[in-house]
Amino acid sequence: MNFRSGRHFLQLPGPTNVPDRVLRAMDRATIDHRGAEFAEMTGQLLSSLNRVFGGAEHVFIFPSSATGAWEAAMVNTLSPGDRVLMFDHGFFANNWRMVAERLGVTVDFVAGDWRCAVAPSMVEAKLAEDQNHQYRAVMIVHNETSTGVVTDVAGIREAMNRAQHPALLLVDTVSSLASMEYEHRAWGVDVTVSGSQKGLMLPPGLSFNAVSQKALDGNAQATLPQSYWRWDAIREFNERGFFPYTPATNLLYGLLEAVTMLHEEGLPRVFARHARLAEATRRAVKTWGLEIFAREPAERSQTVTTVFVPDGLDADTLRRVILERFDMSLGSGLGALKGKVFRVGHLGDFNDLMLAGTLSGIEMGLQASGVRAAGSGVTAALEFLASEES
Repeated sequence: MNFRSGRHFLQLPGPTNVPDRVLRAMDRATIDHRGAEFAEMTGQLLSSLNRVFGGAEHVFIFPSSATGAWEAAMVNTLSPGDRVLMFDHGFFANNWRMVAERLGVTVDFVAGDWRCAVAPSMVEAKLAEDQNHQYRAVMIVHNETSTGVVTDVAGIREAMNRAQHPALLLVDTVSSLASMEYEHRAWGVDVTVSGSQKGLMLPPGLSFNAVSQKALDGNAQATLPQSYWRWDAIREFNERGFFPYTPATNLLYGLLEAVTMLHEEGLPRVFARHARLAEATRRAVKTWGLEIFAREPAERSQTVTTVFVPDGLDADTLRRVILERFDMSLGSGLGALKGKVFRVGHLGDFNDLMLAGTLSGIEMGLQASGVRAAGSGVTAALEFLASEES
């Protein structure tokens, strides 16, 4: 491979760019994970991380991808044959369903339109039909990374309350945590699932369960096989500042630094920054004459924008042109969307100039691929970013 000057633009919706501060924090010697220094770090980390989730009874950290945290959420709350309610609203919702079925859970998977969020009214109607309360859990993806569509989690909990249903609420926040408003406790979530490689600005390798007291209370009755993922074992060790296995110590160094950075900026400012960059991206897409996949403006993500390519153009061909010509990686279409869309990640350690470069790469890639844009999306985005209103 020939040498390429400059820095690669990693504009996937995860993994995201890792800040230099986080890289430096991880670049230190591993310490004794049964020593006093490690215990002090664990206590500080769990407290600071809990604030990012919006308050939970406990946050469990696993050395795994977020798929492992999905499994952990289920084996600690469910038993073989338990029924759960899930909705077909994207590629990752389908993946979560697959994990549940492999574990022996019975899934009622409600068909949906990937271009729209899960409607609270639909949840309420399904739960109202369940007079015998057979559903043990409702499982939702907050921000569907494949589609760029956001579901109203607080509205889902309100619907569950109106139906007076005792089901647990399990929520995937892999591409929304630390980038979009999320309140585990205030929104009545029982288990929040997330990963390290997106809004938390780390490499892949850590995942999380933030849990409510209700979920912890039900843990003793869950009989799906558990070993590595057991909450009770991790909680017991966490109380002393440790983990029941060898932890990913250097990733934990990075996590503590990343959470410190988030609190230094202030979470409301973090969320506002993401909302502003997302709006600039959407204005660019509209000016190019392309169509955003998420149909409803109010349901459009602040971390990822999924974009249809024009008829006759393969999205993977466009992505390849952009990678080869301009050294920038964009997200591919997943599942049924393969070849039809590309995805722009605008989350994590990301600012105005980085977005300007990203949009410039897309605009040049469209031109190089023979697409006549209706106008300059870059100009439209920059005008928005520079305006007093933004």
